[in-house]
Amino acid sequence: MRTAMAVCAVAGLGCAALTALPAAAAQDSLTAQYRTSASGATADQVEPWLEVTNTGSTTVPLSRVTVRYYFHSDGAGVSYRFACSWAVKGCANVTGTFGTLANPTATADRYLEVGFTAGAGSLAPGQNTGDLQLRFYRADWQTLTQSDDYSFNGAQTAYANWPKLTVQDAGSVVYGTAPAGNDPTPPTTPPTTPPTSPGGSGDPSAPSLFDDFSYTTSSDPAVQQHGWTVKSGQGGPGVAGATWSPGDVTFVADGSNKVMNLRLTTDGTASGTKETELQTSARKFKNGTYAARVRFDDTPTGGPDGDHVNQTFFTFTPLNAPMDPNYSEQDFEYLPNGGWGETQNIMYETSWETYNPDPWNAVNTHGQQYGSLDGWHDLQITIDNSSITYYIDGQVVATHGEPYLPETPQWIDFNHWLIDLAGQTSNTTRSYDEQVDYVVFVKDQVLTPAQVSAKVAGYRAAGTAFTDTVPNP
Repeated sequence: MRTAMAVCAVAGLGCAALTALPAAAAQDSLTAQYRTSASGATADQVEPWLEVTNTGSTTVPLSRVTVRYYFHSDGAGVSYRFACSWAVKGCANVTGTFGTLANPTATADRYLEVGFTAGAGSLAPGQNTGDLQLRFYRADWQTLTQSDDYSFNGAQTAYANWPKLTVQDAGSVVYGTAPAGNDPTPPTTPPTTPPTSPGGSGDPSAPSLFDDFSYTTSSDPAVQQHGWTVKSGQGGPGVAGATWSPGDVTFVADGSNKVMNLRLTTDGTASGTKETELQTSARKFKNGTYAARVRFDDTPTGGPDGDHVNQTFFTFTPLNAPMDPNYSEQDFEYLPNGGWGETQNIMYETSWETYNPDPWNAVNTHGQQYGSLDGWHDLQITIDNSSITYYIDGQVVATHGEPYLPETPQWIDFNHWLIDLAGQTSNTTRSYDEQVDYVVFVKDQVLTPAQVSAKVAGYRAAGTAFTDTVPNP
C-alpha cells in the first residue's frame, strides 16, 4: 500500500481511490520495465518490449495483471493488430487488446492492454516475467508515426522502469501514470485459457471431413467428386521450371489399408524435377481440429541422398495482394536433408499472418525440432479464437496466438517439393516418397489427440472411407 500511495502522489492520481485496493492486492507491488527495438519517429511496427516485476511481499497471479501502453492513432478509421514475437512466459499466455480512451489527449487516444492467461503462472516476490517482445502495427501495413505517442521513448533501448505505462492488479492501478483523465477501470472479462471439447471423440454432430484415400489413381473420378484437386503444370513453390506431376500421386497398399503416395523425383535439374500436390477444392476450413497420419522419407528410393526436399501437411488462404491482411497459413514442413540454411533434419511448425513476395517480407512465427522423423507420425493442428496448437505424436510442439490466427476460410493441402538445387549436384535420377494414411477435420471442435484417434477408429469401424459434412462458407 505504501508503494501504491507513493506512486499515486507522484502521478497526481486520485489517491482516495487507491485506499480501497482489493484485499488480494493490498500488499502487492508491481512495476513495469520498457524498452523499444524500433526507435525511429516512424516505423512499420511499434515494438514495446516489456517486463513486469513483483516488488511486493506476496505472490501475484499474472492472470490478474494488465499493462497499458498509450498511443496516438494515425486516424479515426485506422485499426491495429497485436503480435507477440517471443516471451519467456510463452506467447500463447500473453494477450493484447486495443481500447479507446474516454478523454483523448494530444499524445494518446488509444491504448494497447497486455494481459496474461492462467498459463503464465504467478510472480513470487522479487521475480519478473522476463522478456515480453511485443509489437503492433496498422492493419493496412502502412508506416505509422510513433514519435507523438504518450508511452513511446525512442531513447530507451535497454530495460528500465517507465512510468508512462500503467500496471493494473485486479483492475486497480499500482504503477505508472495514465494520460490525464484516463485512469484504467477494472476489466469486465479476464483472459481465459483456450476451451476444450468434451470427452469421447468430440461432438458427434459437428461438421467433419474424413478421407481414408481409398482411390485407384489420381485420375479416379471420386478424387474430384470428393473435393480434391491434383496440381499439374508449373509454378511455385520451389524450383522454377519444375513440373507438378499428377501421375506421381498414387494410392498404394500398406498391409490391408491403402495410403496416398506423393513422390518427388529429381535428377538435379529443374526440367528433370517432378513434384506432387493434393489440395481441397473448397476453401471452407478455419477453426477446429486438423489431423493427418503422415509417413516422412529421409532417403531416396535410389541414387544419391541430400536433396533439399520439403514434405508437408498444411492449411492456407490465397495471398490476394502483397501483405494481404486476410492471408493465413499453418504449416508442418519436414526437411529431411535441411534447407533454408539448415544442414540437418528439421521439422518446422509455421503460422503466417502475411507476406510480401517481392521484396521478401514474411510476418510469421514458428516452432522447430531437429532430428529424424523418418516413418509414420500423427500430425495435428487445433485452432480456436485464441491459439493455434501443433502436435506431433500426441505431444504439443508449438503454440501460436494473434496475429497469426486465420481470418477467413482456408484450404487443406499436402505437397512434396524441392526447395532448391543446392542439396545434391548429381544428375542421377532419385525419388523420395511422402505417404498419407488419412486426413480429418472437425469444425469448431478443439479435440485432444486421443479424441482424434477415437474418431478415426470410429470411421474405420463403421467402414467409412470418406465423409464430408463441412458446409461451404
